[in-house]
This record gives sequence, structure tokens and C-alpha cells, in this order.
Amino acid sequence: MKKIVTTFLIVFCMVSISNAQDYNTGIGLRGGFANGLTIKHFTGEKSAFEFLFASRWRGVEITALYEIHNQAFNTERLKWYYGFGGHIGFWNGDYTHKYWGTQGTSYTVIGIDGILGLEYSFREIPINVGIDWKPTYNFAGYSGFWADGGAFSIRYIF
Repeated sequence: MKKIVTTFLIVFCMVSISNAQDYNTGIGLRGGFANGLTIKHFTGEKSAFEFLFASRWRGVEITALYEIHNQAFNTERLKWYYGFGGHIGFWNGDYTHKYWGTQGTSYTVIGIDGILGLEYSFREIPINVGIDWKPTYNFAGYSGFWADGGAFSIRYIF
């Protein structure tokens, strides 16, 4: 077991050192129609995984995204990105019935997500800010297209 852990740590450090991105990992807050936490980790020069833990409809939603980052407007430390992923959520029907759904029914939703965003990493302080649009489509639970997934994120980067 020690050999597996040691090997994993060595590979992780090598990937982190060889990364030409402004940062390797960022952890922070995400605010929009769904508020919560964001964790983004780069696995290559342009590729990253982002995990979102958000509160919505008095429930929770967990999202995993794969993202591709590129320099934006020929400006250093400004990146635009796009990606895709999936989510699972648990929504409270007693709250949602005012807008859609049925009172007394709770929903477990499963679906796919897209993301399109812009982010900037400050040089002077280890902070990253971003704005994005994350449309989703639920296959199970309360199915349908949701285009209101925009948010503002602020992360501590290291």
C-alpha cells in the first residue's frame, strides 16, 4: 500500500510541476442561481477537472466537469474555457412547487452539463475570479433543459 501511495504522490508532483498553467488547483465559492463550492484541478497544460457542490431548490447538486482552457484576447493570465460533464441532484419539491413540479414530491435528478467561461488569475495575490454559463439537461427526475446555470466564482489558487 505504501508503494502505491508513494507512486501516486510522485506522479501527481510530476504532473503539477510540468503544468504551464497559472495555477494547479483552485478552491473557492461559486455564486449564481445555485450557490456552493468549486474545486478546479489542472491535469495538463490546458485540461482541467472542476467539481461543483451547490445548493439549489433547497437541495444539493454535485457536478463534475472536464474543461479545456485557452488564452483569451491575447492577454496573459486571462483564460476562456469550455467543457462538459454530468450532475446528480436532490431537490425539495415542497419549495419547487411554486415554480414547477409537485408539492410533497422530492426529486433526484441526473443529467449532463456544458460550460463556457472566462477566468482571470491575479499575479500579485493567489486569487482567481471567473464567470461562466453552465446549461444542463436532466434525463431523470424532473427532466428538461435548464439554461440558468450562470455563476461568478472566486478561488484561492495554489
